[in-house]
Amino acid sequence: MFGRKTQKISWDRERQKPVIRASICNGEQAAGLKDIHSGKFTEIMLIRDDRDLKEFMKKCDISPEDITKEW
Repeated sequence: MFGRKTQKISWDRERQKPVIRASICNGEQAAGLKDIHSGKFTEIMLIRDDRDLKEFMKKCDISPEDITKEW
C-alpha cells in the first residue's frame, strides 16, 4: 500500500551489462552497470540484502541470470 515506487532505468543493452561489485575485505556490494568496451562502472545502488537485489533487477528490468559478480 505504501511501498516505494521504483523508477525504471534505461540503459544500452549492447554497450553495458549489469554487474554486482563485491568487496573481498568487508563484503560490501554495489550494483550498477559496466561499459563493456571501456570497463567504466556506474554505480546505481548499494546491495544490503535480497530485497535490494530484487529492487535493482526491477529497476533495470533484468533476471538473475543476467547479472555477473566481480570482486
